[in-house]
Amino acid sequence: MTHLPSTGTAPEHTGARPSVRPAVPVTEPGRPHPGAWAVASRRLRAAATTEPGRLRIIGAVLALCVVAFGAVTAFETGDRADAADDVVHRSQPLSASAAAIYRSLADADTAAAGGFLAGAQEPRAVHDRYQKDIEEASRLLVRAAAGTDPSTESGREITTLNKELPRYTGLIERARANNRQGLPLGGAYLRYANQKMTDVMLPAAERLYAAETDRLGRDGDEAGAWPFLSLGLGVVAVGALLWAQRREYRRTNRVFNRGLLVATAAASVALLWLAVGHTVARSELRSADTHGQRSLDVLHHARIDSLKARANENLTLVARGAVLTPDGRNDKYESDFNTGMKDLGTQLAKARRLADDDQGRGPVVTAIGAVAEWQGRHRTARAADDDGDYDGALEQITGAEGSTGESFGRVDDALARAIAHEQDQFTTAANDGLGALAWLPVGAAVLAALGAVAAVVGVNTRLSEYR
Repeated sequence: MTHLPSTGTAPEHTGARPSVRPAVPVTEPGRPHPGAWAVASRRLRAAATTEPGRLRIIGAVLALCVVAFGAVTAFETGDRADAADDVVHRSQPLSASAAAIYRSLADADTAAAGGFLAGAQEPRAVHDRYQKDIEEASRLLVRAAAGTDPSTESGREITTLNKELPRYTGLIERARANNRQGLPLGGAYLRYANQKMTDVMLPAAERLYAAETDRLGRDGDEAGAWPFLSLGLGVVAVGALLWAQRREYRRTNRVFNRGLLVATAAASVALLWLAVGHTVARSELRSADTHGQRSLDVLHHARIDSLKARANENLTLVARGAVLTPDGRNDKYESDFNTGMKDLGTQLAKARRLADDDQGRGPVVTAIGAVAEWQGRHRTARAADDDGDYDGALEQITGAEGSTGESFGRVDDALARAIAHEQDQFTTAANDGLGALAWLPVGAAVLAALGAVAAVVGVNTRLSEYR
């Protein structure tokens, strides 16, 4: 007997798989979902439990160390190379230009007074010298203005000089015009022009020179500063590479890994280049300062002192005692002459001590001898003037032979030779310092890139053994 089923039968099998929902991670109540840093840390710890994982971590760290070393080295040495380039092509030329502006203005004032003493017909050579000095000062001021921010101290001094120079030349032309007509007013214009030069223009030129010399010192200090961060990273990178090779040797008994060996060599070369190159650059820049710029600074001041003394000597005869010191006892220009000659002697003694070879010392010794001769002849001229022999005193001051003017010319020529020699020494040493840094930023970047790639290749070579 057959009985029908009292319950429903199971559905026929259609071949379709039942749908499976993806597992949803369950987070315990009250515990926050792990962040990206936590996930990365967990994966890193998991990777470090196997040798391939550890090798990948080591390779990444080695590449990072080498790249960081190269990047920081390129940045730091690039800054120092730029500062050294500024020393050679900007700071020192501007400092020299400022000194030349000062010298040109002081020499123009000296030439103007000398031409006035010569009488109504100013000698052509004296006039040409004055004109050349004014043109040179104008040209140098234009060049200095082009390389200087107007808002800086140097820019303000340049503005002052550009404003006062036409006024000064106008006073000199009035003095000449009155002198040609035999009018005593010409002497007053000349003294007023000298006062403007002494009280306004030369102090501005001196401040300009001081500002540019200070900037030169800052650029030199920046170029010579030790790149401690680069050196430290270089030591770390080389140490890490050596440790990785020693680790591989202890685990595999293999002496060399070519990739790591190339990376170590590249990092070592970059570190050695950094240390030696910067040491050479620092030494040469210091030599440029010690044996060049310091002597130049003293020689520039000595030459300026001689020019100011010569101008005061000429004005002593122009004023004929009309201008006295504040206490009213002595001739102002004679007093300023004596002060200037004393300063000149001090500067020359210092320049002789700083000179480090015969080529630099010889002109200074010549200048010292010429200064002694100048002072002796000046005393003779003053004695003649005090005795009422104005024409004799004038001949002693402005004559072609046996005069103080001849002695002054010897001093000026000797100082010009000494300055040229010290300038050559500075330029040579500074260029050598710049050359030691010139290719270091690019070279460090290239070596770092090579080292990083070689380190990765070396580690990957070891990883391929696990596949």
